[in-house]
Amino acid sequence: MARQVSIIVGILALLNAFGAWRVMARIPWAGDHPALAWLTALGFFALQMAGPFGDHLWFPAMRRAGLGLIVRVVDWISHLAFGAMSLMVVFAIVLDAVTIPWRLIAPPADPLAFDRAALMTMGAAIIVTMVIGIWQARRGPVVHVTEVPLANLPPAFDGFRIAQISDLHVGPTIGRGYVRSVVDMVNGTTPDMIALTGDFADSNPDDVEQEIAPLAGLKATHGAYFVTGNHEYFWDAAAWMAAFRRMGAKVLTNEHIILRRGTDAMVVAGVTDYSTRRMGPPHGSNPAGALAGAPDTMKILLAHQPASHVAAEKAGADLQLSGHTHSGQYFPFNLMIGWFQRYYKGLNRHGALWIYVNQGTGYWGPPLRTGVPAEVTLLILRRTPS
Repeated sequence: MARQVSIIVGILALLNAFGAWRVMARIPWAGDHPALAWLTALGFFALQMAGPFGDHLWFPAMRRAGLGLIVRVVDWISHLAFGAMSLMVVFAIVLDAVTIPWRLIAPPADPLAFDRAALMTMGAAIIVTMVIGIWQARRGPVVHVTEVPLANLPPAFDGFRIAQISDLHVGPTIGRGYVRSVVDMVNGTTPDMIALTGDFADSNPDDVEQEIAPLAGLKATHGAYFVTGNHEYFWDAAAWMAAFRRMGAKVLTNEHIILRRGTDAMVVAGVTDYSTRRMGPPHGSNPAGALAGAPDTMKILLAHQPASHVAAEKAGADLQLSGHTHSGQYFPFNLMIGWFQRYYKGLNRHGALWIYVNQGTGYWGPPLRTGVPAEVTLLILRRTPS
């Protein structure tokens, strides 16, 4: 964990250094005072770190001391600063890709004015992207309905309705009101089963007890089933499993259960997060172990990361429900996510396996979503001819 944190902080420090070099040092007021640009960048970096480190270290105590409003303000500013930095770095690279050849081909008569106009254009683009992103993130999820054709679906399960919530990320900027609206939305779909596919919070369960409490109100004929994501392991996975059990969900830890309708049966299995696959039992992610001994019928696997698909297909799963990718979450990262994830949104086919990837019911980090709406998924299983 400490090694992962060090790597992430190091990468963010390098990105901020790039921003200072390519953007802040070029702002007119910093021209004669380059040290001031670097000091500004250092303060901007410290602001980005204040929220994540505070959430791990001192914010829980501040909330208990009645200083929750201060914590919330700092968290919002910190996470927005992180979003602005990420956009600044990408937009600066694009700006250089355009303006450097432009300068070589047609040198401007006034280079300073040219540079200033380019920076102002980039600044306006960042502001517009962030305003749209905040609005789309805070308006909450939409219900995305998808029918899944399955040749071996038992007849009694034709039309079976699965509501999926993934990557809710309760914590710094997502609270009780957002969670309650998600619960109402899910219950409004009248699901037969609810799949909870990990990354539900960015905190310990005791610190967000009131915020997650509405999840106990989820209702489905065959119940709710939870699997861990990587963020549960950033905090306390065992405590999160216990919290979901208290809220009435069945926690699937490399195991399966059998749902029955009359004489027909269907298997629902769940694995711990893909990042745990090198751990020993009981936490090491193991699709084959989760489906071991399952009857020869339709098999659904809940797995937080789509990357579990290779082992899932080998284990004989017919449908995998995942999240994790957020489909890039906000522009321009929604255009890049395909470079890093083979399956990153919607319904996909991998050999004999169907994979559905939820775009995220909440959001992680910056409260931004552009072009990638948050979703509650309603999957309707349909029996098709063999």
